[in-house]
Amino acid sequence: MKYIPAILILSVLLASCSSPETDKKHNADEIGVATAETDHIAEVTVMDLQSTVFNHEIVSNGRISAREKVDVNFRSPGLIASIYVRNGQRVTKGQRIATLDTYKLDNQLEKEQSAVASATLEMQDVLIGQGYDPDRLEKVPDDVMRLARLRSGLQQAELNLAATRKDLEDATLHAPVSGVISNLTATPHNMSSSTEPLCRIINDSGMEAEFSVLESELPMVRPGDKIAVTPFSTTDSRTGHVTEINPMVDDNGMVKVWASVDGGGGLIDGMNVRISVKRAVDKALVIPKSAVVLRSGRQVVFTLDGNKAMWNYITTGLENLSEYTVTDGLTPGMKVITSGNVNLAHESPVRIIEK
Repeated sequence: MKYIPAILILSVLLASCSSPETDKKHNADEIGVATAETDHIAEVTVMDLQSTVFNHEIVSNGRISAREKVDVNFRSPGLIASIYVRNGQRVTKGQRIATLDTYKLDNQLEKEQSAVASATLEMQDVLIGQGYDPDRLEKVPDDVMRLARLRSGLQQAELNLAATRKDLEDATLHAPVSGVISNLTATPHNMSSSTEPLCRIINDSGMEAEFSVLESELPMVRPGDKIAVTPFSTTDSRTGHVTEINPMVDDNGMVKVWASVDGGGGLIDGMNVRISVKRAVDKALVIPKSAVVLRSGRQVVFTLDGNKAMWNYITTGLENLSEYTVTDGLTPGMKVITSGNVNLAHESPVRIIEK
């Protein structure tokens, strides 16, 4: 009689005792889904997945510039007598900014006035010599009057006087626009520059933001879209809207966009800002970012089936600071687990809690 080795009998018995749960785990492993191996019940929150409006947001860094910037300088160089403004000071159109020393011009004005008076007497003598009454100039023919003014030098004297008066007027510098004084480096008792402006006036009532978006984001940006502008130096934000989109992609795959900023108070020309472009997208499957976990480098969302968490590979589309749109892997009506999902596995037992 032959005896069957005991170890062979034991192996057969163990194989026949394998459970359905063990087979299920083996099948799950074959498709790369981690299944639960513990009786621990995780506490989760869920949401009903429905098509809704998604507030898409594109965030970019940009730069603020004033739409109106005016360099201000004297028409002719001269010795600066007084400066009445300082950097950062707000001025109104027509306000006095600075004056030149007018000592020489005042003397020149007196000379030009005397020259006009002398030339006027000379013209009267010319008219008398031609038989006309200088006190009744309206009776003098136009061609005779022009000749008399030319011979007497009155015409040139009046031109010189007008030029001197204009120089005196230009010796006082006025603000051509309302705004804020910047780049003021000149000081009194020094010569003004004939090439460099005395200062710049920035009209900060109309500010513009320039920023770039990715070529792939261009379909989501249109003229008129609302934006939020937040300086890096503060948390205060301003609103605005897109005004221009450059119809050209640069070598880095970026597209220039310009936007008008409402209420420029507190914004400075050249300031660096964070810009958010917002657009509403209808009929999208929207989930919070907290619902998405990574498994082997892929995005996974757990949904509720009875009292178990079910593993779903998904593909996301658009995103904002807190949400994704889902383009594949989920369908309306599913219950999506939004928290407590970090350590879940496929078919993990879960218990729903209130938020």
